[in-house]
Amino acid sequence: MKNSHEQDNTAFFGHPKPLKDLFFTEFWERFSYYGIRPLLILYMSALSINGGLGLDRPTAAAIVGLFAGSIYLITIFGGWIADNWLGQARSVWYGSILMALGHLSIALNAWFDQFFFYFGLVLIVLGSGLFKTCITVIVGTLYNAQDTRRDAGFSIFYMGINLGAFIAPLFTGLFIENNGWHIGFGIGGIGMLIALIFFRFTCTPQLVKFNENQATESAWNKPVTPKKSAPKIVFAFILFCTIIISLVTLNIITINPIILSKYLTASICIVLLIYFIYLIFLANSTPNEKKQIMMCFLLIIIAVFFWSSLEQQPTSFNLFAQDFTQRYVGGYEIPTVWFQSLNPIFMVLFAPVLAWLWTKLGKSNLNPSYITKFIISIALAGCSFIIMYFASQRIILNGGALVSPLWLVFSLLFLTLGELCLSPIGLSAMTKLAPTQLRGQIMGLWMTSIALGSLIAGLIGGHVSAESLQELPMLFIQCAIILFAGAIILFIFKKPILKFLTTSNN
Repeated sequence: MKNSHEQDNTAFFGHPKPLKDLFFTEFWERFSYYGIRPLLILYMSALSINGGLGLDRPTAAAIVGLFAGSIYLITIFGGWIADNWLGQARSVWYGSILMALGHLSIALNAWFDQFFFYFGLVLIVLGSGLFKTCITVIVGTLYNAQDTRRDAGFSIFYMGINLGAFIAPLFTGLFIENNGWHIGFGIGGIGMLIALIFFRFTCTPQLVKFNENQATESAWNKPVTPKKSAPKIVFAFILFCTIIISLVTLNIITINPIILSKYLTASICIVLLIYFIYLIFLANSTPNEKKQIMMCFLLIIIAVFFWSSLEQQPTSFNLFAQDFTQRYVGGYEIPTVWFQSLNPIFMVLFAPVLAWLWTKLGKSNLNPSYITKFIISIALAGCSFIIMYFASQRIILNGGALVSPLWLVFSLLFLTLGELCLSPIGLSAMTKLAPTQLRGQIMGLWMTSIALGSLIAGLIGGHVSAESLQELPMLFIQCAIILFAGAIILFIFKKPILKFLTTSNN
């Protein structure tokens, strides 16, 4: 008969019991985020007469890219706060509060100034910086580095993300059709409130109980390397943000989203390189830890290729669905944002299959390496854009006639399969390879690859419009060529990379 510890360690489909509570916390947080994400570019680019902000598409797409990119970029600082001051659990809690306030602020935009819309986006960004990194790290603490269930556990956790992402656009799409934009935004706020309550009163007690039964102490609920200066640095950052927001609100400084996106993309690349150099040469890491950090850096750079394609869903793919896709079925017009549910529903359908496959192959020592899975993911993303290329060519050849929704369906299917081979595996790799004292920061750096992809996608997405129809095929084929080139280069250097990874693990 199993003892209490053994039962808790296999209570959720053969995985630790707290994984279930983390699953549902992430589900509701992602429901809130994906409830508003597909609305942003449609709302901002809609004319004021239709209740929108009346921005041009390149500007609206750049803001979406800045919003999504900043969410992932700020996770570096969020990871540092967790490692040096709050710990993982308190960071998730405070992040949840900030995001809930952000959704409330966006909802207030219906009755007050546009300031509340943009201020709400800022609060969601700041809250996500604490939440996203830390809840993933907590999942990693449920397994030791040699546990063959690890990749499967992250795949299950990732399925929770996509269940929330699938359901949210279905709700918001229905509500904005009959009740306006702000009801759709409000639905996302309800999801975040549920996530906040669930983590505090259900998830945290289960984590405490699980930790008490472990043979080794887990650091999910306390800082790994406490620093007395951390609170001062955080408050200084808050003061800086307050000053910038005040200057923009008073029109003392003006921000051009497109120019800011370009400069931020270049700056992130430079800072990312400098930061990894610091971690390798100046952070008092052991030789083995330096190799682990270098491996993380390589995987992060590879991931940028993929994220720059995946993060075009709320911009390029969203606008393609609105402008060029036949959305009438039996006299009913499918809401544009419903197409944003295709990616997560495919994730829900195929994530268990791949989770089972990785576990089965792992038991037989046949599980493909991280590098192999990354190559597959980038190649599949390339196939997705090949499909979009032919779809846009068909529109031009037919004189601008709308195309079947199946083009988007199959394109997003390939993109989703690629995501399954990269995202949960990347999360697992970061928590496994990262040195313990740097795990929050390394996870934040992994999120930086998504930030870069989001910024690039935002700069691309605004060019999808009826006025630039002739340019669409070239836009999509260029994305495909870059992705295939990345996959080929990675395949060529696969053997030396794997040799390096083997050495770093010994």
